[in-house]
Amino acid sequence: MQDQRSAVPDDTAVRVALWRAMHFQIDPAPHVLEDEIGLQLAAPHDGWRNRPDMDPHATRRPRASVVARARFIEDLVVEQAGHSVGQYVILGAGLDSFAQRRPEIASRLKVFEIDRPDPQCWKRQRLIALGFGIPEWLRLVPTDFEAGRSWRQQLEIAGFDANQPAVVASAGVTMYLTRETIMATLRRVAAFVRGSTLAMTFMVPLELVEAEERPRRQATEQRARAAGTPFISFFTPSEMLALAREAGFKEPKHISAASLAERYFSGRTDGLRPSSSGQLLVATT
Repeated sequence: MQDQRSAVPDDTAVRVALWRAMHFQIDPAPHVLEDEIGLQLAAPHDGWRNRPDMDPHATRRPRASVVARARFIEDLVVEQAGHSVGQYVILGAGLDSFAQRRPEIASRLKVFEIDRPDPQCWKRQRLIALGFGIPEWLRLVPTDFEAGRSWRQQLEIAGFDANQPAVVASAGVTMYLTRETIMATLRRVAAFVRGSTLAMTFMVPLELVEAEERPRRQATEQRARAAGTPFISFFTPSEMLALAREAGFKEPKHISAASLAERYFSGRTDGLRPSSSGQLLVATT
């Protein structure tokens, strides 16, 4: 009998979707990202904003991080689409809503969302039920990572053109993966055709987190362990850049939380800014 818990998105995917919606609902304009579609997909109970992990003050910085990384990746996809890159691959897609929010861009691409089979089946049903449907240019690619199946192989079965460049995004995933699995992903993407770009988030070690954030970071790690999804991989920026070079990328770049703050939060009067825990790697083949 199928475990019903596996047929819905995991708690992390839902939390990210709700934080994105909260940013639009409670943070003052200008909004870094306007996204309530994940909220529609998740359809939480009416009191969802009273959940402990939705506390408006305690979640300010992680909430800002979630929308900042999403906006950065979205801007990258739009930029690359303008340079005739026609494929976008989302690893661990969760409740990502780019295809529904930005159809004017997404419909010019082939968008491949890679995720575990059961949650992805659930998402397919929710998209249809909400009237979004599954357009021809959106491909939901089920891959059982834990069974060791190659997401690259599944990607090509779904219609990915290995002879054309792509943007590949992996957001909020690496902290749950082993170093070996991360390295395998880097190598697979580095082998993509010339002109492809990877955007991958990573979490820095606790000692590199701003002092005021450390108690919350420790509490977050404790909750993750208790939920059975411990954080297991942390990297300094130099370590992540070295991994990318070892994988075959020639000029990987580090995008710091401070640079995201300057790009998307400059001039705000409410003090909203991303957490120093999360950073980005951008690398091009």
